[in-house]
Amino acid sequence: MFKDKTILITGGTGSFGNMVCKRFLNTDIKEIRIFSRDEKKQNDMRMLYQNDKIKFFIGDVRNIDSLNNAMHGVDYIFHAAALKQVPSCEFFPIEAVRTNVLGTDNVLSAAMNAGVKKIICLSTDKAAYPINAMGISKALMEKTFIAKARFSSPERTLICGTRYGNVMASRGSVIPLFIEQIKAGKPLTITDPKMTRFLMSLEDAVDLVLYAFEHAENGDIMVQKSPASYIGDLAQAVKELFHADNKIEVIGSRHGEKIFEVLLTKEEAAKAIDLGNFFRVPADNRDLNYGKYLEEGSPKITLTNEYNSNNTQILSVKEIKEKLLELPYIQEELRKWKGRGT
Repeated sequence: MFKDKTILITGGTGSFGNMVCKRFLNTDIKEIRIFSRDEKKQNDMRMLYQNDKIKFFIGDVRNIDSLNNAMHGVDYIFHAAALKQVPSCEFFPIEAVRTNVLGTDNVLSAAMNAGVKKIICLSTDKAAYPINAMGISKALMEKTFIAKARFSSPERTLICGTRYGNVMASRGSVIPLFIEQIKAGKPLTITDPKMTRFLMSLEDAVDLVLYAFEHAENGDIMVQKSPASYIGDLAQAVKELFHADNKIEVIGSRHGEKIFEVLLTKEEAAKAIDLGNFFRVPADNRDLNYGKYLEEGSPKITLTNEYNSNNTQILSVKEIKEKLLELPYIQEELRKWKGRGT
């Protein structure tokens, strides 16, 4: 797939970038460029992998000049750089806009100018019917790449995106928090036991991006079907895996949180193409001359059910435990937990 190709990952020191490196470093890929603003995390990656195929670029998606410096010779981009913590974006919404919206526009502009062949922008379920600053900024990010795709030639630069739910055990997510609370002997804090969230592994996230890479058309949003769980059941599953007796403490919803998340809105579901394990949401590529659509016939939309974390498969505690045990992170944490004090 990437034989003799160079890919650039914005925000590449995060969980997604690390998983891409693990997946492709031992293939015939030419180069993986890690673009981020954190030199410490870059050095940690450099020491971890010690592989000449990885090149590191210090920069910020807010600064198009730093992006231009990293674009020469790049074939494909996975745009993962983002501010993604819901509460912090609520308190600093303009910062979310600067990174998630304006930063995305900078990435797309620099890539198009450099002749990058394909760009996949990573989005989130919080962009569907957004109620918080993070989700609103990601919704605008999606609108930005769709608009940019209307003016790009897919033969020169194809622009598409992916949207997925919670990635289990990713940096800043709730599962590592539960484990730290277990280790510290503290209660496991949950917002609402009946709150539901999609559950995806990092492998799932990379699979979705690669599926989009192979199958998406210009302006598409690609969505992977995913199971979900109640937050209360997720906390209970982690407790049972670690044989912990910590209490579960309900602290109430945080700023900007939903009871459930949406991967496809009703409007998107009405036009989405079901591809088995995935949905493809094609872009609306009509222009602004709406008058002609009265003569030619405008598309008819029949609303259907949205696809959300309440109407997908809800996992039981037993099923959650089985899914968690598939994660290398959980396997390693359980190994350390069982070996404590020896």
